[in-house]
Amino acid sequence: MKPLFAAALLCPVLAFAQATPVGLWKTIDDDGKTAKSLVRITQLGTEQGGVLVGSIDKLLDPKDPGDGKCDKCTDDRKDKPVVGLQIIRGVKAEGDGVWGGGEILDPNNGKTYKTRLTPVDGGKRLEVRGYIGAPLFGRTQSWVRVE
Repeated sequence: MKPLFAAALLCPVLAFAQATPVGLWKTIDDDGKTAKSLVRITQLGTEQGGVLVGSIDKLLDPKDPGDGKCDKCTDDRKDKPVVGLQIIRGVKAEGDGVWGGGEILDPNNGKTYKTRLTPVDGGKRLEVRGYIGAPLFGRTQSWVRVE
């Protein structure tokens, strides 16, 4: 009986974990087909207010040597290796399953954009919206949860 009770207590925790952007994601290019990288999104401790950050774990393009640097970045990430680079910063829960208020970096051009992250399909996919000004003016990629 105890294992069933433990499983019952664990189910809401697992459901909550899947309803957040925290985890490992396969990024999919704007074409909706091409896998580009693996990005790990983590939550900083409560002392930072539960802020989410995301870093590139691995590049998936076989033509990419994997030792590239962010030479077009203009902030503290300039000339840092792309693998390990923090591309998502300062994202917080906004309510209704939406996370935002932070920024996302495109390491290909060094530009940062405001971002909104929305887990969909029970947390199996993540809608990642990068925009300038208002969310209406931007683009969305759909990332796939790896873990």
